Amino acid sequence: MTVEQVAIKCGFDVVCAGDGLTRDVTGVFCCDLLSWAMARAPADSAWITVMGNINAIAVAVLADTSCLVLAENAAIDQAAIAKATAQGVAVLRTEQPAFEAALAIHEAIH
Repeated sequence: MTVEQVAIKCGFDVVCAGDGLTRDVTGVFCCDLLSWAMARAPADSAWITVMGNINAIAVAVLADTSCLVLAENAAIDQAAIAKATAQGVAVLRTEQPAFEAALAIHEAIH
């Protein structure tokens, strides 16, 4: 299932489409500690966090996650949006807490 299909099925808002909406999502990863996510986020996973800054975009690129999902309506700054656009990282947002967002994605892709 693609990032765009996950966004539609789960009712997530697309904050930044980039080229990332066509990437496949094969799993889910939840973490707010950037160094932990950089070392452990599986490639092609939807990474759920509340960290909406340029460093989170850099970690998404390094970990090769399929998208960044901002839980609890977390804010994202303009520098991060610009970086996500430049790097082709899709950024989604939901009002749901991380667990509920992860469960929704898990159910959507399985």
